[in-house]
Amino acid sequence: MDRIIVADDHPLFRAALVSALAHAAPGARIDETPSLAGAREALSRGPIDLLLLDLRLSDSDGFVGLAGVRADFPAVPVVVVSASEDGETIARALSFGASGFIPKSATLETMVEALSAIRAGEIWAPANLAAGASDGIEARIASLTPSQLRILVGLQQGRLNKQIAFDLGVTEATIKAHLTGMFRKLGVQTRTQAVIAARALSLPL
Repeated sequence: MDRIIVADDHPLFRAALVSALAHAAPGARIDETPSLAGAREALSRGPIDLLLLDLRLSDSDGFVGLAGVRADFPAVPVVVVSASEDGETIARALSFGASGFIPKSATLETMVEALSAIRAGEIWAPANLAAGASDGIEARIASLTPSQLRILVGLQQGRLNKQIAFDLGVTEATIKAHLTGMFRKLGVQTRTQAVIAARALSLPL
């Protein structure tokens, strides 16, 4: 039996996704959660066949949640669902490793079509909207290790090395070592340049 997680903080839209899954994945066990923390907790109990993830949750806004899940659970296909459905957002989601993108404006029929295609191993996005990413920074961020990604988020939040070290339960020397590897992957040389690169984790306004 397939096990699928639906992570969305809007009960009505969760219900719509569950209804679509009833057609696309009949008999699947579906876990519903309104938060990224709930999704990660369910993922830790794996195995999971599919995660449907809203880009805007109470504890995650933008692509941080998607990038973190892809880093920590690379074998789990992730479908992004979002009210932000412009070409740039869709392209970023796919660049960060999403297996598909379902706009919240989609009809039930379209949701079923998308979920069926994704479960068959296809990459699905709305036609004519998945424009190419502009500079490839999303792919470079997606290549970071889970620790490097957490450090990048810390830099984006303006936290010092010692604060990030405390958050991760490691030494400052370890943080500096991770920064060296992270800078190399991102193609940057300074913290400021890394923070600028990290803007790719935010949703367009």
